[in-house]
Amino acid sequence: MIIRGDEPEQVRLIKKLYRPGNYFMQGNEAVAYGAIFAGCRFYAGYPITPSSEIAETMARELPKLGGYYLQMEDEIGSIAAMIGASWTGLKAMTATAGPGFSLMQENIGYAIMTETPVVIVDVQRSGPSTGQATKGAQGDFFQARWGTHGDHSIVAVSPTSGQDAFWEMIRAFNIAEKLRTPVVVLFDGILAHTRELVRIPDIEEVEIAYRKLPENEAEARLPFGDPHGDGVPPMPLFGHGYFTHVTGSTHKENGLRDVYTPEVHDRLVRRLQRKIEQNRKVYEKYEEHFTDDAEILVVSWGVTARPALGAVLRAREEGIKAGLFVPKTVHPFPGERMRELGKRVRAILVPEMNLGQMIIEVERYINDDVLLKGVNKIGGVPLTVEEILREIRGVA
Repeated sequence: MIIRGDEPEQVRLIKKLYRPGNYFMQGNEAVAYGAIFAGCRFYAGYPITPSSEIAETMARELPKLGGYYLQMEDEIGSIAAMIGASWTGLKAMTATAGPGFSLMQENIGYAIMTETPVVIVDVQRSGPSTGQATKGAQGDFFQARWGTHGDHSIVAVSPTSGQDAFWEMIRAFNIAEKLRTPVVVLFDGILAHTRELVRIPDIEEVEIAYRKLPENEAEARLPFGDPHGDGVPPMPLFGHGYFTHVTGSTHKENGLRDVYTPEVHDRLVRRLQRKIEQNRKVYEKYEEHFTDDAEILVVSWGVTARPALGAVLRAREEGIKAGLFVPKTVHPFPGERMRELGKRVRAILVPEMNLGQMIIEVERYINDDVLLKGVNKIGGVPLTVEEILREIRGVA
């Protein structure tokens, strides 16, 4: 049974259950409520610190809306279950942390290859391996991009607060539906467990997108074709009258397996790449603060963007022309804007809770005459305003 979040009965239930207003809640709870407002009605997951409150909230709330919650035996089963649910027409998600995200990588590749719209939340924690299980980090930047094998693009977004998480979850689902692709939400253990003010809107303020469905039998027979020229094929749903073959192996436009013909593989994988690249307007998003006259640019993401903004504000008070660039969609990286900003400034600082990951993307888009420096901290403790400000003063 398909449940759409914008059905009159669903809208009535949401209005009854979640009255608009300000709430004091954890970041993980904001993630869950954002998913519910986006129309998610299927969750499969395996609880793991520091993401467990997302599963707890979905387990409590989804049955009230007629949705489904499955606690699976592990992360591999979790992502497999939600891929299956998506093919029946349900908006589906899972949430995990670094080690569980690693286990999901093979099926993330399967979701990319089968063009299955799903949302995967990775609440990053310190690693490698089990590391500091309860501590936050930003160490999965490249695992989101390159964790699964083969040639592929991925869309990953990264919220900077509980309020931002609510809206970024809605955006993640909309991107997944519009582009028929998995979307990763890179959250972190610190934001996940931070309680702060989150405004829950009226459901009618929320734009909810849904995947394209076949308009006729001819389109349904080509579930991996490109009838509209945007690289996004309409998705025939299981149980709705069409016979559709879905495989992670190389397949033709009609879904049938063909792993021997080079042209078939080339045509399929290049379209998957093109689909993401040519639809940047669907997903590209970034924030800028004081970049118009900045001489020193701070580039940061996720939880670290918050002390980074504090440091830029303090630097401005001291007469230092500092600015901040925050990619909200971190993959594909907003390289063209980064290139433009890089031409205007003489120094770029990249604070991250890792030993230097996003800085590698930044480096790809700037000239050698710009001073580029990482501001890195690990150990499960976030960077502070003072630590970032000290680095700004050092290059002023």
